[in-house]
Amino acid sequence: MGITYDTGALIAADRGERRIWARHRALLSRREVPTVPAPVVAQSWRGGSRQALLARLLAGCDIEALDDDQARSVGLLATRAVTTDIVDVCVVEGAMRRRDLVVSSDEGDLQGIAAAVNRRLEVDHP
Repeated sequence: MGITYDTGALIAADRGERRIWARHRALLSRREVPTVPAPVVAQSWRGGSRQALLARLLAGCDIEALDDDQARSVGLLATRAVTTDIVDVCVVEGAMRRRDLVVSSDEGDLQGIAAAVNRRLEVDHP
């Protein structure tokens, strides 16, 4: 089981919250690289030197691109879940595919998307 960071995890890291940084350091020390879907980066990135912490966290992550096949899978899942929140659907689709634990502050929405296809996600707070 790997780890996927959602926007809530990136926001927590950007704020310097100790729990997410301790988890991130522990993962990297075990050579486990967290995955961050590219749309999550887009949702949380505002640029500039004020996001130095977020830039540092992302440097230790695998940023997963959204290719055509995955985009179609995300669109289908969004339809089944009756949602337009593509960022959340990208997180759920990738985490289900990889069987990852998701680090997120948005457990209810993510579980709702997974439930639309009779699946359950493991979610932990940042």
